[in-house]
Amino acid sequence: MPELTQAERDNRPYLLYHTDGCHLCELAAALLDAADIGYRAIDICDDEYLAQRYGVSIPVLKAWDDRELHWPFNATQLQEFTGA
Repeated sequence: MPELTQAERDNRPYLLYHTDGCHLCELAAALLDAADIGYRAIDICDDEYLAQRYGVSIPVLKAWDDRELHWPFNATQLQEFTGA
């Protein structure tokens, strides 16, 4: 995975591991968008390691300090995780 600059980290401090066509992933992205939380969507199908690690647990929101929030989560849990 390419390194992000500090500005990119500040603007998108979270990664959302997902895959296309996953309705739960779409729900998670909608929660993030509604809360105006910046994130970078990473399709786990593009990476064998990520597919093996997260294949049965997506969507997963990962912070830059390596904390992870696994689905299912709601707006309150998202707010607690992000501090937003």
